[in-house]
Amino acid sequence: MALVALVAAGGCSKSSGAAAAAQAPAAEPRVIESGKIDPAWLSYDAATKTLNFHLIAGLTGLNGALNFNGFRDGGLTLTVPRGWRVAIQFTNHDGMLPHSAEVIPATKPVPTGPVPPAFDGAFTVTLAQGLPPLGEDGMRFIADRVGSFLIFCGVPGHGAAGMWVRLKVSGTARAPFLTATPAGKS
Repeated sequence: MALVALVAAGGCSKSSGAAAAAQAPAAEPRVIESGKIDPAWLSYDAATKTLNFHLIAGLTGLNGALNFNGFRDGGLTLTVPRGWRVAIQFTNHDGMLPHSAEVIPATKPVPTGPVPPAFDGAFTVTLAQGLPPLGEDGMRFIADRVGSFLIFCGVPGHGAAGMWVRLKVSGTARAPFLTATPAGKS
């Protein structure tokens, strides 16, 4: 299994995958500077076409801690090859606010609360209420169609305030990877 700072892909349904994704305890998030990609966030196995991504809510104080992995407003993109299994381990690192995560179709404006997920199983529990500080959950899904998606916080107002990053499912990528993009840029 190769650890790579630039990787991503997909798996099974929420009912069978959330417990499995949550079984392995996530390592304590390292505090990093906003806008920097940590290679520890992403790992993958090309032989099984499976990727693991650690999504961390409120990792830094950026945007009043309304960020994922220190990025806001689409400043981080996870690119996944079509057909890969994606396992996302979600940790709420914010010491004050609840947060959740959901993969949705890319849309403007960003919704103000939860909407139907783009893939079966691509959401954490209690989307609108969010998980409490230090809460953890997992999501697993198969990235079975090419397109642009958002990973956003479903707690009312959080996503619309900039708490979202991008997920791109690619028909040409051979491995998953992460890229940083200036916030608000396409």
